[in-house]
Amino acid sequence: RGRSAPVPARAGLSMALFEYFPNYIWNLSVAMALESGGKIGEIVDMCQPIRDAAANGADAGTPQFMKQWVAMADRLVGLADEDEAKGRAFSASDKLERAALYLLVAERMQAQGSAGREATYSRALQTFTRSTALGRINRERVEIPLGVKRADGADATMPALYTRAPGTDRRPVVVYCNGLDSCKELLYWSGLPEALARRGVSTLSVDQPGSGEALRLQKLPVDPHSESWASRAVDWLQARDDVNASRIGMTGISLGGHFAPRAVAFEPRFAGGAVWGANHDWAEVQQRRLQREGENPVPHYWAHVHWAFGAKDMADFLQKASAMHLNGQLDRIRVPFLVTHGEKDRQIPVAYAHQTFEQLVNSPRRELKIFTAREGGVEHVGADNMSFGREYIADWFAVQLGGVTA
Repeated sequence: RGRSAPVPARAGLSMALFEYFPNYIWNLSVAMALESGGKIGEIVDMCQPIRDAAANGADAGTPQFMKQWVAMADRLVGLADEDEAKGRAFSASDKLERAALYLLVAERMQAQGSAGREATYSRALQTFTRSTALGRINRERVEIPLGVKRADGADATMPALYTRAPGTDRRPVVVYCNGLDSCKELLYWSGLPEALARRGVSTLSVDQPGSGEALRLQKLPVDPHSESWASRAVDWLQARDDVNASRIGMTGISLGGHFAPRAVAFEPRFAGGAVWGANHDWAEVQQRRLQREGENPVPHYWAHVHWAFGAKDMADFLQKASAMHLNGQLDRIRVPFLVTHGEKDRQIPVAYAHQTFEQLVNSPRRELKIFTAREGGVEHVGADNMSFGREYIADWFAVQLGGVTA
């Protein structure tokens, strides 16, 4: 299209990730958008004007990033308005899906408290909700009571998206949690809820404390003891008449690779668990990042984790994160468990996948899957190609929880 070629990956690194910018964090956002339904032509149009800004470092040009991506969202919303006026609700929904995606990716790139961030997030939620209704999309926004109070005195809840598997009988279900910097909408766009529904398994994609709406709108910080909020999700599911209460699984992506095993270890009602990226010792990861080892997932990283954990400074954050490891916990898991990881993960060492698997000594059916160049999905949580992780995890849960694979 008359534009310059993508920047090559650094020597020795996988070429599987689409490397448009000269830094990993910006490329990760582009990959996230592509894997979540973004269109390459729109993404190039958004990124071309800010390519030089990325050369100044991951943090410096994020306001320009948001300006371009919000402008594309504005264009798509305008086109969706025209579709809706003509009664073309499905076409409008398709455009609104991408608009909401671009708004959420733009918001995620900003520093906490930066100009326009809160308004962009609010608009993303509104656009997503409108798309759901116009497209008759199989996802319902629900709120799970957490049984605690927020700082403002209101009852705390865990916002979530519930995707139902077809059928009238009680279905198995998987609780699907965020990593450090994702949100329930990105969980839905990962395709796993749709893949599970096709296999007869419902999904509850949650904005747990420290992520998504729970952090941004309720100011609920990360709770390292994930069983406290995961158990509330189980309570909510077991009260429903469309859920098989004995077949509830748990999975998580990225830092969810810490939260999910921890929850399954301490909540005996889970019938199985899986991780999309093994995050065995996230406390150790912080020490690595202090030494500039490995890649960060978002710009303004240290400010982000202080915000997510409700920490007042670095010492406070490191103390709060010190419990974020799985050593001495996984022998409590006595249900089937799947560990997946990409062999070229630049954020979380592949060795952590082996550590998690080796410590699942009491799981009756444990499995380790490392994605290699032969198939793809080698980057962090399959940023280069999420289809392989999505399909593998969906098939595995279908087998373990009583769904179908064909």
